Amino acid sequence: MKLYKSFIVLGLGRFGTNVATSLFDLGYEVLAVDNKPQIIQEIVSNVTHAVVADATDEAALRSLGVRNFDMAIVAIGDDIEASILTTVILKDLGVQKVLVKANNDLHAKILKKIGADEIVFPEKEMGERIAHNITQSNILDYINLSPEYSIIETTVPKKWNEKTLKEINVRAKYGINIMAVKHGALINIAPNAEDKLYSGDVLVVIGSNLDLDVFKSDID
Repeated sequence: MKLYKSFIVLGLGRFGTNVATSLFDLGYEVLAVDNKPQIIQEIVSNVTHAVVADATDEAALRSLGVRNFDMAIVAIGDDIEASILTTVILKDLGVQKVLVKANNDLHAKILKKIGADEIVFPEKEMGERIAHNITQSNILDYINLSPEYSIIETTVPKKWNEKTLKEINVRAKYGINIMAVKHGALINIAPNAEDKLYSGDVLVVIGSNLDLDVFKSDID
């Protein structure tokens, strides 16, 4: 699996800004690009480099050395034409991995056809997370990995208090896997069968959406 160490983020709306600053906070090299000087001035101290440039200008992107970055993130907002043109230019300039924010399904279809490597729907995904969180009393967080699979964080139900993972055996019963157990400030990655659960613990669980639905209805 390729490890990404350097990123160029093009378009600094709310999504692009959050991605750029979060990557920088995690210790990665980040070049932030936007055509508005005021936005660049606001973010310049929160990323590695920040540049005023038109993302649809091939010469400008070439001068920035975009092909030297491990990943380009096209976070341009409502201007679908600019998003598409920027994606085409990045791929033509040899960027290996291009992730693009899509506004709708048609936008996503076009992006796939022109070579976008990964497409995200941040507003849609956030809406799904909120819907799951507010309708399931035990669900703390929900991350959609694909149309078929998701990760959820859920509190340990009272009926599982002081039981081991072997005793509850969620893999056999529900077809899902427990990735981690949070106990206060401690996080147990890849817990073993003899580890005990306690009320108040948090489980990080992965599985198919169908299996997770059965699991959630049983513990709610």
